[in-house]
Amino acid sequence: MDRLIELMPRLWLSAWETVYLVGIAMVIGGLLGLLLGLALYLTRPGNLLQNRTVFAVLNVIVNTFRPIPFIILLAAVQPLARLVVGTGIGNSAVIFGLVVGSFFAISRIVEQNLLTVQPGVIEAARSVGAGPWRIIRTILIPEALGPLILGYTFIVIAVIDMSAVAGLIGGGGLGNFAIQYGYRLFDPVVTWAAVILIIVLVQFTQVIGNSLARAVMRR
Repeated sequence: MDRLIELMPRLWLSAWETVYLVGIAMVIGGLLGLLLGLALYLTRPGNLLQNRTVFAVLNVIVNTFRPIPFIILLAAVQPLARLVVGTGIGNSAVIFGLVVGSFFAISRIVEQNLLTVQPGVIEAARSVGAGPWRIIRTILIPEALGPLILGYTFIVIAVIDMSAVAGLIGGGGLGNFAIQYGYRLFDPVVTWAAVILIIVLVQFTQVIGNSLARAVMRR
């Protein structure tokens, strides 16, 4: 316990690093995933901008990258990370890996939630002359917003989990703290302190996501 008290400043810094890694990755990955998910939905046969070829290509790309375990993906994208962010190690490389690891999953969640919007609502909008982009902005996204918030909440929690292996390429965060100061030094108290903080972050994220989705769906 005394050692944990000594490490408290480092523990709080690691918690902040986790929030930073996840936050930046979700801003970038969330936007890219939304765009890719919209593209998947719109080009699907029978939808607003149907294009079988584009949909087939996007579908194969998403299905190729989405199931890759993050620890393998993190190593695989290191050369690309060097080109994009200038380094293959450290927090910048971790963020790049988290973005790649999350936005394919986000795109599929976006597509699936958009598919829940009743086709009749979209057809009614088209019948009065609304164009594709107006339908997306005023009908599609608002109608699916509640489920989308829940989907993004799920991904945020998944990204928190993925950030735990950041230490493998020199990144920080609670996972790295638990391994470096707890597991490797055989100190279960330190390890569980980090685990409890991760659980708190996950619970807080879920509560916020549920509350936002509930507020949106009550409108």
